[in-house]
Amino acid sequence: MKQSPPSPRTAPDSGAALAEWLEHLEAAHPQEIELGLERVAAVGAELGVLEPGARVITVGGTNGKGTVARTLEALLGASGLSAGLYTSPHLTRFEERIRLRGREVAAEPLVAAFERVEAARRRCGVSLTYFEHTTLAAFDLFAREGVAVWVLEVGLGGRLDAVNTVDPDVAVVTRVALDHCDLLGSTLDAVAREKAGIFRGGRPAVIGQEEAPQALLEGAYAVDAQPCVAGRDFRIGVDGQRCWSVQVGDRCWGPFDAPSIPGRAALMNAATAVVALDRLPGYELSTAALAEGLRDAHIPGRLQRFECAGLEWLLDVAHNADGATELATVLDEGRGSGRCHAIVGVAQRKDAEAILAALIGRVDEWYAPAALAGDMRSGRELAALIRGAGGAVAHSEADMAATLREVKERASAGDRVVVFGSFRVVAAVLAEQGWG
Repeated sequence: MKQSPPSPRTAPDSGAALAEWLEHLEAAHPQEIELGLERVAAVGAELGVLEPGARVITVGGTNGKGTVARTLEALLGASGLSAGLYTSPHLTRFEERIRLRGREVAAEPLVAAFERVEAARRRCGVSLTYFEHTTLAAFDLFAREGVAVWVLEVGLGGRLDAVNTVDPDVAVVTRVALDHCDLLGSTLDAVAREKAGIFRGGRPAVIGQEEAPQALLEGAYAVDAQPCVAGRDFRIGVDGQRCWSVQVGDRCWGPFDAPSIPGRAALMNAATAVVALDRLPGYELSTAALAEGLRDAHIPGRLQRFECAGLEWLLDVAHNADGATELATVLDEGRGSGRCHAIVGVAQRKDAEAILAALIGRVDEWYAPAALAGDMRSGRELAALIRGAGGAVAHSEADMAATLREVKERASAGDRVVVFGSFRVVAAVLAEQGWG
């Protein structure tokens, strides 16, 4: 028998009530992922949140979608537009997933939203996954707050993802690569068709990938969307190492300061966010406001840099081969004279060999912590894969706290420490270092 929802009114504080609700949602539905829109659409209709009185930008893609979503939030804020942002997963606390006007939603309104979704779910007589319940809670909060623009990051795929129950005014697909092949398909075209499911007829479909899979364009044309494609309909211009701009149609936005993170992908993500906002109907933009938003954009865990005790730390949630390859490009462009240390953690369902292969020749010493929460590969297993691929040194016996001490003991001033492979390993380092 499924447990009953918690009673937040009896909890000692709203934070405890939120923790109880999250535990309940994890236990209430046996499947973490259940693709399909019927159940969530039924509850969303009961809540009255599926036809928002706001503009909606939905952002999908294999890599870069979280970065583009957070950048859009910053651009909207700098342009004087109130935004609600929904992203997943979170790094260190659930509240990161739902933001209103640039701030995380507090525990108390979250609990109230969970209660409203639960009441609607019971009236409909259906079950909801953790992700579906929390997605509807975000919709409920955005609707009640009356923000001007909803920015929704797709959780998985696109066509059958819970956020796709709301029609976007602008749909964005950042980049398509192989990931979640068991659910989305084993070819780029198959994955692209799932991503293209967020496109809508007569509305802009921004594709932030040069040489995107043909199936992505075909998906846009099939529903009579209005594709705006990187390399064809918008282009990046770079002025030396300092400035860049984006030409979209007959407009040129910029010049903007170069992103703090090197690499073509970072530039393309920023440009894609600008183009998505350019295509949003009903609003006037300015280069000055866009430049301010790009400077203010903060994306935790995505090529996030720290300087500490003479070491450069680079934390990136790259968790598939495409993301790891882009990380390798960033490492090559910013190569210093010091040695490179890597702390890695990879989920069981991921292709660890492909993720590691992208960085194997760029790392001097590897560290695979022995104990990470959740469905993660063991440190010993990763160390064996690293050694098998030619990695020189792989340490795997310590937990995260001891791993960090070992890295700091073995590293010298001027060295770089890279943390990658999963959200969990990045979150663990942020927590241990007090950077979260």
